[in-house]
Amino acid sequence: MSFEKEKAELSRILHKIGAIKFGAFKLASGRVSPYYIDLRIVPSFPEAFQRVCNVYTKLLEQDLGVENVDCIAGIPTAGMAFASVVAYSVKKPFVYIRPKMKSHGRERRIEGVLMPGKRVLLIDDLVTSGLSLGKAAKVIRAEGGVVSDALVMLLREEGGKERLMRDHIKLHYLLTAREAATKLHELGAIEEDQLKTILKQAKRK
Repeated sequence: MSFEKEKAELSRILHKIGAIKFGAFKLASGRVSPYYIDLRIVPSFPEAFQRVCNVYTKLLEQDLGVENVDCIAGIPTAGMAFASVVAYSVKKPFVYIRPKMKSHGRERRIEGVLMPGKRVLLIDDLVTSGLSLGKAAKVIRAEGGVVSDALVMLLREEGGKERLMRDHIKLHYLLTAREAATKLHELGAIEEDQLKTILKQAKRK
Protein backbone atom coordinates (compact mmCIF):
# COMPACT_ATOMS: atom_id res chain seq x y z
CA MET A 1 0.00 0.00 0.00
CA SER A 2 1.28 3.46 -0.91
CA PHE A 3 2.20 5.85 1.88
CA GLU A 4 3.09 8.82 -0.34
CA LYS A 5 1.10 11.30 1.75
CA GLU A 6 2.81 10.12 4.95
CA LYS A 7 6.25 10.22 3.30
CA ALA A 8 5.74 13.83 2.25
CA GLU A 9 4.42 14.73 5.71
CA LEU A 10 7.39 13.19 7.51
CA SER A 11 9.79 15.01 5.18
CA ARG A 12 8.07 18.31 5.95
CA ILE A 13 8.31 17.57 9.68
CA LEU A 14 12.04 16.81 9.43
CA HIS A 15 12.53 20.15 7.70
CA LYS A 16 10.31 22.14 10.05
CA ILE A 17 11.96 20.98 13.29
CA GLY A 18 15.50 21.04 11.91
CA ALA A 19 16.05 17.30 12.29
CA ILE A 20 18.57 16.93 9.48
CA LYS A 21 22.16 18.13 9.94
CA PHE A 22 25.26 18.08 7.76
CA GLY A 23 28.83 17.73 8.99
CA ALA A 24 30.76 14.78 10.40
CA PHE A 25 28.76 12.58 12.76
CA LYS A 26 29.78 9.33 14.42
CA LEU A 27 26.91 6.86 14.31
CA ALA A 28 26.07 4.11 16.79
CA SER A 29 27.65 1.62 14.38
CA GLY A 30 30.96 3.47 14.67
CA ARG A 31 30.79 4.80 11.12
CA VAL A 32 31.25 8.48 10.37
CA SER A 33 28.42 9.98 8.33
CA PRO A 34 28.34 13.32 6.46
CA TYR A 35 24.73 13.82 7.55
CA TYR A 36 22.55 13.04 10.55
CA ILE A 37 18.79 12.70 10.88
CA ASP A 38 17.81 13.29 14.49
CA LEU A 39 14.39 11.83 15.22
CA ARG A 40 15.16 11.97 18.94
CA ILE A 41 14.05 15.61 18.97
CA VAL A 42 10.57 14.84 17.59
CA PRO A 43 8.95 14.35 21.05
CA SER A 44 10.02 17.91 21.94
CA PHE A 45 7.53 19.14 19.33
CA PRO A 46 4.06 17.87 20.43
CA GLU A 47 2.26 18.35 17.12
CA ALA A 48 5.08 16.71 15.16
CA PHE A 49 5.30 13.92 17.75
CA GLN A 50 1.58 13.19 17.44
CA ARG A 51 1.75 13.08 13.66
CA VAL A 52 4.79 10.83 13.60
CA CYS A 53 3.20 8.43 16.11
CA ASN A 54 0.06 8.36 13.97
CA VAL A 55 2.21 7.34 10.99
CA TYR A 56 3.86 4.58 13.03
CA THR A 57 0.42 3.29 14.01
CA LYS A 58 -0.92 3.39 10.46
CA LEU A 59 2.19 1.62 9.18
CA LEU A 60 1.74 -1.09 11.80
CA GLU A 61 -1.95 -1.53 11.03
CA GLN A 62 -1.63 -1.64 7.24
CA ASP A 63 1.82 -3.13 6.62
CA LEU A 64 1.95 -5.74 9.39
CA GLY A 65 -1.43 -5.99 11.09
CA VAL A 66 -2.13 -5.39 14.78
CA GLU A 67 -3.49 -8.93 15.08
CA ASN A 68 0.00 -10.26 14.32
CA VAL A 69 1.57 -8.52 17.32
CA ASP A 70 1.25 -9.51 20.99
CA CYS A 71 3.66 -7.00 22.51
CA ILE A 72 5.61 -3.89 21.48
CA ALA A 73 9.21 -3.27 22.54
CA GLY A 74 10.95 0.09 22.51
CA ILE A 75 14.63 0.21 21.54
CA PRO A 76 16.82 2.38 23.78
CA THR A 77 16.72 5.19 23.69
CA ALA A 78 15.33 6.80 20.54
CA GLY A 79 12.61 4.22 19.92
CA MET A 80 11.14 4.16 23.40
CA ALA A 81 8.98 7.29 23.18
CA PHE A 82 7.44 6.26 19.86
CA ALA A 83 6.93 2.63 20.92
CA SER A 84 5.10 3.54 24.12
CA VAL A 85 2.60 5.76 22.28
CA VAL A 86 2.02 3.19 19.54
CA ALA A 87 1.48 0.43 22.11
CA TYR A 88 -1.06 2.62 23.91
CA SER A 89 -2.82 3.45 20.62
CA VAL A 90 -3.25 -0.17 19.55
CA LYS A 91 -3.81 -1.46 23.10
CA LYS A 92 -0.82 -3.79 23.22
CA PRO A 93 1.54 -4.45 26.16
CA PHE A 94 4.68 -2.32 26.14
CA VAL A 95 8.15 -3.32 27.26
CA TYR A 96 11.50 -1.70 26.78
CA ILE A 97 15.04 -2.91 26.65
CA ARG A 98 17.59 -1.45 29.02
CA PRO A 99 20.90 -0.30 27.54
CA LYS A 100 22.63 -2.31 30.27
CA MET A 101 21.51 -5.03 32.64
CA LYS A 102 20.54 -3.81 36.10
CA SER A 103 23.03 -4.74 38.80
CA HIS A 104 20.25 -4.94 41.39
CA GLY A 105 16.65 -6.10 41.72
CA ARG A 106 15.68 -8.62 39.05
CA GLU A 107 18.88 -7.98 37.08
CA ARG A 108 17.00 -8.13 33.76
CA ARG A 109 17.60 -6.41 30.45
CA ILE A 110 13.86 -6.00 29.80
CA GLU A 111 11.52 -3.77 31.79
CA GLY A 112 7.87 -4.78 31.81
CA VAL A 113 6.09 -8.12 31.58
CA LEU A 114 7.08 -10.35 28.69
CA MET A 115 5.49 -13.78 28.55
CA PRO A 116 7.34 -16.59 26.73
CA GLY A 117 6.04 -17.29 23.23
CA LYS A 118 4.60 -13.81 22.68
CA ARG A 119 5.20 -12.15 19.31
CA VAL A 120 7.17 -8.97 19.94
CA LEU A 121 7.38 -6.06 17.51
CA LEU A 122 10.54 -3.97 17.85
CA ILE A 123 10.15 -0.23 17.29
CA ASP A 124 13.01 2.20 16.71
CA ASP A 125 13.44 5.57 15.02
CA LEU A 126 15.65 4.56 12.08
CA VAL A 127 18.04 1.87 10.87
CA THR A 128 21.61 2.26 9.68
CA SER A 129 23.60 -0.94 10.25
CA GLY A 130 20.83 -2.86 12.02
CA LEU A 131 23.10 -3.64 14.98
CA SER A 132 20.86 -2.07 17.64
CA LEU A 133 17.77 -3.93 16.49
CA GLY A 134 19.74 -7.15 16.15
CA LYS A 135 21.00 -6.89 19.73
CA ALA A 136 17.50 -6.07 20.97
CA ALA A 137 16.07 -9.11 19.20
CA LYS A 138 18.70 -11.29 20.87
CA VAL A 139 17.69 -9.97 24.31
CA ILE A 140 13.97 -10.51 23.63
CA ARG A 141 14.56 -14.02 22.31
CA ALA A 142 16.69 -14.89 25.35
CA GLU A 143 13.64 -14.04 27.51
CA GLY A 144 11.40 -16.33 25.45
CA GLY A 145 9.85 -13.73 23.16
CA VAL A 146 9.38 -14.29 19.43
CA VAL A 147 10.83 -11.60 17.16
CA SER A 148 10.20 -11.62 13.43
CA ASP A 149 9.42 -7.96 12.66
CA ALA A 150 10.75 -4.46 13.36
CA LEU A 151 9.20 -1.08 12.59
CA VAL A 152 11.05 2.19 11.97
CA MET A 153 10.39 5.50 10.29
CA LEU A 154 13.49 5.70 8.13
CA LEU A 155 15.95 3.32 6.48
CA ARG A 156 19.38 4.84 5.87
CA GLU A 157 20.15 2.17 3.23
CA GLU A 158 23.56 1.27 4.59
CA GLY A 159 23.15 -2.48 5.02
CA GLY A 160 20.77 -2.58 7.99
CA LYS A 161 17.84 -4.19 6.20
CA GLU A 162 20.04 -6.97 4.85
CA ARG A 163 21.66 -7.61 8.24
CA LEU A 164 18.24 -7.91 9.89
CA MET A 165 17.09 -10.35 7.21
CA ARG A 166 20.02 -12.58 8.18
CA ASP A 167 18.72 -12.40 11.76
CA HIS A 168 15.29 -13.49 10.46
CA ILE A 169 13.73 -10.06 11.07
CA LYS A 170 11.56 -8.36 8.47
CA LEU A 171 11.97 -4.60 8.51
CA HIS A 172 8.94 -2.36 8.00
CA TYR A 173 9.72 1.30 7.29
CA LEU A 174 8.05 4.41 5.92
CA LEU A 175 10.74 5.84 3.68
CA THR A 176 14.37 5.49 2.68
CA ALA A 177 17.14 8.06 3.07
CA ARG A 178 17.10 8.60 -0.69
CA GLU A 179 13.36 9.23 -0.69
CA ALA A 180 13.66 11.64 2.24
CA ALA A 181 16.53 13.50 0.59
CA THR A 182 14.66 13.83 -2.69
CA LYS A 183 11.54 15.17 -0.99
CA LEU A 184 13.57 17.57 1.17
CA HIS A 185 15.28 18.87 -1.97
CA GLU A 186 11.90 19.33 -3.66
CA LEU A 187 10.79 21.34 -0.60
CA GLY A 188 13.86 23.54 -0.90
CA ALA A 189 15.07 22.33 2.49
CA ILE A 190 18.44 21.08 1.26
CA GLU A 191 20.75 22.16 -1.55
CA GLU A 192 21.80 20.11 -4.58
CA ASP A 193 25.19 19.22 -3.07
CA GLN A 194 23.51 18.11 0.15
CA LEU A 195 21.13 15.92 -1.83
CA LYS A 196 24.10 14.30 -3.59
CA THR A 197 25.82 13.75 -0.23
CA ILE A 198 22.89 11.73 1.09
CA LEU A 199 22.39 9.82 -2.16
CA LYS A 200 26.07 8.84 -2.23
CA GLN A 201 26.08 7.74 1.43
CA ALA A 202 22.93 5.68 0.92
CA LYS A 203 24.73 3.46 -1.58
CA ARG A 204 27.19 2.24 1.05
CA LYS A 205 26.68 -1.23 2.51
